[in-house]
Amino acid sequence: MRALVTGGAGFIASHVADRLLEEGHDVAIVDNFATGKRANLPPSARFHELDIRDPALADVFAEERPEIVIHHAAQMDVRRSVEEPAYDADVNLLGTLNLLERCREHGTRKVVYAGTGGAMFGEAAYLPVDERHPVMPISPYGVSKHTVEHYLHAYHVNFGLDFTVLRYPNVYGPRQDPHGEAGVVAIFALQMLDGRQPLIFGDGSKTRDYCFVSDIVQANMLATERGGAGLFNIGRGVEVSDLEVFETVRAAVGSTVEPQYAPTRPGEVEHIALDAALAGRELDWEWKVGFQEGVEKAVEFYRSKRER
Repeated sequence: MRALVTGGAGFIASHVADRLLEEGHDVAIVDNFATGKRANLPPSARFHELDIRDPALADVFAEERPEIVIHHAAQMDVRRSVEEPAYDADVNLLGTLNLLERCREHGTRKVVYAGTGGAMFGEAAYLPVDERHPVMPISPYGVSKHTVEHYLHAYHVNFGLDFTVLRYPNVYGPRQDPHGEAGVVAIFALQMLDGRQPLIFGDGSKTRDYCFVSDIVQANMLATERGGAGLFNIGRGVEVSDLEVFETVRAAVGSTVEPQYAPTRPGEVEHIALDAALAGRELDWEWKVGFQEGVEKAVEFYRSKRER
């Protein structure tokens, strides 16, 4: 299979690219290093340094002729989307439209899209949320990521482009960059390893659904062949509070530091967890890595990286 991975120098997509290569697929990557890192690029993948909004993306498609596109490139900062909604829409909507047009022109079979479950539903009417829950995002990021789902449906109906949407929870694990990508596990781990006092926004009761990166990679691999024209929540369906994250990371680090607190930030929901039963039935997906185990793996990565 010829695969093009957008955002492939980033945290999640670089792991997806690694897995594709391990399974013998032909892989090309597009990334502009807005948040991604050159060190994350697998050496056996072909690389194109390019913004997905760039018209030169057409040349990449003409050269690579991908059968499948795994689309992770995005403006992914909720806070920045609140402060700069036009920039968020420019990257996430116009960039994706540029990508979809190239898929249409060059006969790409399918797009696997990294959506958001954490930012799309707004304040939940019930938890965990399933795919039937009303979509009422409170951040421009949630709006733009959800809008892409409608574009995918339109391209499927009008041009026959297949797609699968994977609505991610909070993903964490090795390679997550606390400086360029959202990720409280990475942020807390690096701060504690450096002897600094982590900051919790709010009173620590805000909850998220945390899923380890290897489980997210597996969802992407399954979606390359399953879940046609489907939208799937991906998550453990378990709420984990900010204070629980802090305590779990602190135990893994072996620290005794106490948190400091700051006011909540605009655009962030208070509580979210995702019901992935549909993904279980139609993609045969299930999570494997528990939160404590995953945090320990992540902390070990950051510890070894810091020591190097």
